[in-house]
Amino acid sequence: MTDEAESVLRRDLVMAELIDRHDPYSEPNWTEYERLCISIINQQLSTASAAAVRGRVFDLLDGEVTPEAVLDADEQALRDAGLSRMKTEYLRNAARAFQQHDFTREALAEYTDDEVVDRLTEIKGIGEWTAEMYLLFVLDRDDILPLGDLAVRRGIELLYGDGEEMTRAEMREVAEQWRPYRSVATKYIWAEYESDS
Repeated sequence: MTDEAESVLRRDLVMAELIDRHDPYSEPNWTEYERLCISIINQQLSTASAAAVRGRVFDLLDGEVTPEAVLDADEQALRDAGLSRMKTEYLRNAARAFQQHDFTREALAEYTDDEVVDRLTEIKGIGEWTAEMYLLFVLDRDDILPLGDLAVRRGIELLYGDGEEMTRAEMREVAEQWRPYRSVATKYIWAEYESDS
């Protein structure tokens, strides 16, 4: 986290506590396609279930999680690893899209966040949440607030709403004070949520 991001986030006393308590949520340095696969696998699954399925799928592919490997993999083997029929199709749709278009960090550097979301959501099986995970984790965009993420919503409710349900508009209002570093704040919300769950 940059000094500037920290100074902005520390103006929020709740966020200042999180910064003192946690290292921000981070991940291994996945390739662009690997990270998209992870987001597809994670769709509508608990953290633990998603991690188990991801481990089995990546093991099946011998750690070579490339578009070619996914397209060559036996469909039943992918299903046996824990993927639904739909998610198997989504991983393959993403594989074909990656073969046809350049979704690398370099290629998307000049695109706005909205343009990246538009490009990714053209792929069947990639929704807004999955595209936002790509912006956050692959493209390292600073100001993403993924309110489609259950853990982010629950975390904000616990930290800013005494655990009471909040509307997305209320959550956006809370997050205004984090601009232009809402991605960084989101990673601290995740770190706190994961430590409590």
